[in-house]
Amino acid sequence: MSTKTDDDLAADRQRGRLLRVLGIGFGLAVTIGNTIGAGILRTPGEVAAQLPNPWLFIGVWIVGGLYAMLGALSLAELGTMIPRSGGQYVFARRALGEYAGFIVGWSDWISTCGSTAAVAIVIGEYTSVLFPALAQRAGSLASAAARLTGSSLSEQESQSIPLALAVAVLFALLQWRGIVWGSLTQNFTSLLKALAFIALIAACFIFGANHAVAATQQPLMPSGLPFFVALIVALQGVIFAYDGWTGIIYFSEEVRNPARDIPRSLFGSLFVITAIYLLINLAFLHVLPLSSIAGQTLAAGAAAQAVFGEYGDTIIRALTIIALLSSVNALHLLATRVLFALSRDRLFSESGAKVNKGGTPAVALFISTLVTVLFIWKSRTFEKVIAVLAFFFVANYIISFISVFVLRRREPDAPRPYRVPGYPWTTALALAGSIAFLVGAVASDTRNSIYALLLLGVSYPAFLLLKWLAKS
Repeated sequence: MSTKTDDDLAADRQRGRLLRVLGIGFGLAVTIGNTIGAGILRTPGEVAAQLPNPWLFIGVWIVGGLYAMLGALSLAELGTMIPRSGGQYVFARRALGEYAGFIVGWSDWISTCGSTAAVAIVIGEYTSVLFPALAQRAGSLASAAARLTGSSLSEQESQSIPLALAVAVLFALLQWRGIVWGSLTQNFTSLLKALAFIALIAACFIFGANHAVAATQQPLMPSGLPFFVALIVALQGVIFAYDGWTGIIYFSEEVRNPARDIPRSLFGSLFVITAIYLLINLAFLHVLPLSSIAGQTLAAGAAAQAVFGEYGDTIIRALTIIALLSSVNALHLLATRVLFALSRDRLFSESGAKVNKGGTPAVALFISTLVTVLFIWKSRTFEKVIAVLAFFFVANYIISFISVFVLRRREPDAPRPYRVPGYPWTTALALAGSIAFLVGAVASDTRNSIYALLLLGVSYPAFLLLKWLAKS
């Protein structure tokens, strides 16, 4: 596929279009930034509690990486076949129609805004602990704002929420200047994150001692049906930790050479992510016995304390902040592209499709940031919204894999710069795994899954209303 010349880019800036200026470096950075976050710091404790066996503990992380790689094979075909920014919404709309696209797009956009808020809140909480003086000033501002709005905040919330708001708004302002600023910020913060994790891994292997000999007796492995349930629960946590590997497909329209750069970005970033996940878990096992990792809400914190002693808590909080800064930037970028695509296809106000000279959908960025700010301010209630929308997390993957089959049959002669190797078996296996994962998610959180189904039931009238408003 041909790339745009400098004259073409200048014309795009004048007309306010998305700019085709991104390469493999950005693809790796946005995927790593969107994927590696608090999940890898928390999930090992949950996995170890379910599977108290070192081989199984490491094995599920390998399986999670293989599942993500299997899904990437199919999404690479869709991303190169339909090089339009907007993520999985674009595939669902092309293959299954506007209503399917509506469900995927809106659930993806809202959950991404909520995820941005969640990440910013964690940054605010950890920053308030590391910098008490800054937290006190933030607390005074938040308390005054709460009195004006009639809200009530706890002491911790009054200190962390202003810092979270500042982080969310700061990254939005950086992106407002254009995609070049957004991509440079993503490249820098993702590189910083990777180096921080590499430093932690190296410290665990160099300074950590293997305490396996002194470990307490390992819990007995479950067998039969309890073992199967434990395996499914462990895999759910691991797959959630890998979520985010689709990052580059949200920018297909802005990639210089989609046919080359999208597959390389998907597979290259997944290789790096899987390697970091395996190394960090092996580092934890080198420092602590599995019984000490099991049940830890922050396994990385326990490992850091074993290596760095009294400084472990400070180091792991700093590492978490560094890791999550790139996540905030990536999530802002993703949410903006989804709302831009919905607006362009008249499933939201057409003003959301307006792009500034820097190549940023400015209105979509403003609205996405505003929703993120509201989620942060209402942090005690938005978590319920995200828990309900988690149902659509796997459902959207299922719809994307189905889209591969539909488009192969309906548009057999359409150009496909990249084709799924081993089709249809590889796509069918990814689809089967996603369906099994969805069943497990429903079984483990039936209440919120019922709410999600009710939300799905009322989505069609909402879809018709939005269509009518767009026409008006």
